[in-house]
Amino acid sequence: MKAVFAIALTEIRIGIRNSWVLLSAGILAVFSILLVLLGSGPSGAVDAHPLTVAVTSLSTLAVYLIPLIALLLSFDAVAGEVDRGTLQLVLATPIARWQVLFGKFIGHTAVLTIAIAAGYGIAGVLGYALGGTDGFEPLADLLSLVVTSVLLGAVFVAVGYLASCSVRQTGTAAALAVGIWLITVVLYDMALLGGLLVSQDGIFARTIFPWLLLLNPADAFRVYNMAAVDGSLLQTGLGTGASGLPLEGSGVLLSPILWCFAALRLAALAFRRITP
Repeated sequence: MKAVFAIALTEIRIGIRNSWVLLSAGILAVFSILLVLLGSGPSGAVDAHPLTVAVTSLSTLAVYLIPLIALLLSFDAVAGEVDRGTLQLVLATPIARWQVLFGKFIGHTAVLTIAIAAGYGIAGVLGYALGGTDGFEPLADLLSLVVTSVLLGAVFVAVGYLASCSVRQTGTAAALAVGIWLITVVLYDMALLGGLLVSQDGIFARTIFPWLLLLNPADAFRVYNMAAVDGSLLQTGLGTGASGLPLEGSGVLLSPILWCFAALRLAALAFRRITP
């Protein structure tokens, strides 16, 4: 495992040197602070903590930003090595290919974790201060958002590796990563909405839609976090409640967890076929 951690530390140093941590944390912090400030207005009218209100908005924002940041971190993990001609040097060392991939995964996930914790942490301190210190429940909601955001990021880091191992040029990998982001985060939800509009109260809306919603790791992330703060918001009139889903509570997170393992496994299989 020493080789795995050595590769992970290398990726973390590269992320810090290339300002990935600073840039990602800055983007998350700016949007998070804006949502906290905007959420402090309606929260006063409905007697909800501004941080709790902001977490609901942040969960929607994270669905778009976290996968994009994760894919930008990982799309050239292998294709970039092939393109630069450095993969042959890496594989010349006594290290298995799965160790290379797993080390990169740990390193990139650590970079993403630092960025998420820093970005959300700044907004969390501000939101908690605006609402007053009336308990730790808003901070617990924020901590849950941070943990699940890291999980969502890990999923798309693994998906980015799969894209990177499927092609040999960095430009192609970048285009494939953008396409994955558009399909999973934007077009997928539009297709589900179209299905609901057509079906209304039909079979699709009652039985197929809930499963398709949880099938997408980004939607499962959003459903879990909205349900996590629902108890705090139902009494204020902001909660919507989550019912009719085949999985509830922590079971919703089974979707991104399975996606992460499956994407890493497929990426490892694709990596085996690459000849530097």
